[in-house]
Amino acid sequence: MLSAKSVFQEILDDDESFRLFCSIAAGGEAQGGWENGRIAALVPPDERALAPKIARHGADEDKHGRIFDALMKKRGLAPVPVPPETDYTMLLERHGIGLAHDRLRRDEPLAVRDIIVYLSHSRVTEQRAVDQMVMLRACFADHPEVGKAVRMIAHDEDNHLAYTHEELLRFAAAGHGRLIQRTLRACALAEIRVYRDVSLAVMARMGRILGWPKPKSVALTAGIHAVYAYERLGGWRRMVTLRMPEHRDALGGPATAAPEFA
Repeated sequence: MLSAKSVFQEILDDDESFRLFCSIAAGGEAQGGWENGRIAALVPPDERALAPKIARHGADEDKHGRIFDALMKKRGLAPVPVPPETDYTMLLERHGIGLAHDRLRRDEPLAVRDIIVYLSHSRVTEQRAVDQMVMLRACFADHPEVGKAVRMIAHDEDNHLAYTHEELLRFAAAGHGRLIQRTLRACALAEIRVYRDVSLAVMARMGRILGWPKPKSVALTAGIHAVYAYERLGGWRRMVTLRMPEHRDALGGPATAAPEFA
């Protein structure tokens, strides 16, 4: 039976596919850590109270990158370069989503509008991360090798998503509602295209590594296109709605350590 669990189990069981999967994930998390760290350093004076939360978000992303690196190290595997067509974070930037890296490299304070763009981008991408972790937690939460990592990362992603909801609602109440709505919609529509393209690229590479027969590759490709069609027709709306989370101030404390993986 062709299921998400069976596909990920194949990837997990093979060293080369596992190494590629972890390398892609670690690269994206490390990039997210850098971005959040720079944004925290450049928060405008009137929003300095937000800086520790953004910094914690970045620290969590860095931690996730170390977790994926540690999972490879446990198998005696070294990371591989991330193929450009699978680099989700950089492809989003090229589509103009989020804050440009050349802007973040300048030591100039951001404007409130920039913070709203950052939070909107995070709202959309964290929804994607949470959706993926829901699936992985359902399939592998008790797995002896990756279960602890899956549970820890899933918990953090839930917190990140809650934080973006709460902060965007705060900015909406301050009069930025229309900007938030426009930015969320643009981010979501761009993200679903990038996610489709990255998914196709990753599955193509996994298929070559694992020697998938053509019918299996065709079926997986069709599934990815079907998800995109659903999201393009209206599924993207789940990424733009805002509601106050049950867990308030989700990033209000220090980042949690992961000594068993670091």
